[in-house]
Amino acid sequence: MNMKKILLLFITMIFLGGSLMAQSRAYGVKGGLTIGTQKWGNFEQDPLFSYHGALSIESVSEANSFRLFAQLGYHSKGSAWRNVQFRNFGSNNVSVVTRKFKFENIALVLGFKNNFKETDNYSLYYLFGIRGDYNVRTNLKEYEEQNAFFGAPIYPFDEAVRKITYGATLGGGFQFPFTDYVSGIVEVTISPDFSDQYRQGAFNGTVFQNGAPVARSFAERKIRNLVFEVSVGFRFLHKIEYVD
Repeated sequence: MNMKKILLLFITMIFLGGSLMAQSRAYGVKGGLTIGTQKWGNFEQDPLFSYHGALSIESVSEANSFRLFAQLGYHSKGSAWRNVQFRNFGSNNVSVVTRKFKFENIALVLGFKNNFKETDNYSLYYLFGIRGDYNVRTNLKEYEEQNAFFGAPIYPFDEAVRKITYGATLGGGFQFPFTDYVSGIVEVTISPDFSDQYRQGAFNGTVFQNGAPVARSFAERKIRNLVFEVSVGFRFLHKIEYVD
């Protein structure tokens, strides 16, 4: 994704979020651990441990605890194969390796938050949002040599990646004030995709069994993301007061 597209997404976030603001508003910055999971057809992948970061804007109301928000974030999603035995090319040596499959996305989330418990020292909230993702890049080129060796796309390849996906984000958090205008946040979310990140048609390929090539038919492969994230960050209150 070039800088123009990133800037357009950011302006869209500000415009949509700003149009929902009443008077006061809050800005947030957060980041943390991403646990990406994927299912490749009927095959469950191992989780990928990665990272994310996001900026947000939200409404603030004196009358109630309901808040609208818009969020723009960078998320490294995907999955892994861990402790898998592979025969080295051109030899009988076997290596135990981990394969990581990364899909790095820019995500825009529009939704709401609501405090369900508030005290002078902290507040607890839940959130729900609708999300759209744009894929920036992957690491799938690392597996081109293996696909060429097998004579078939055993591993995913970039041409079958879908650039635009969509889904939902839901979760909850813990907010605690440092000052009247700055708070810390700890947040946990789950983000299921409703569309495929990757779709590859059925194909015939070759695999090796006991060192010998064996022809094999492969069914259509679909990959969909499910992401768990733990975030820490800061919330900055911009409060507007009118004086008669």
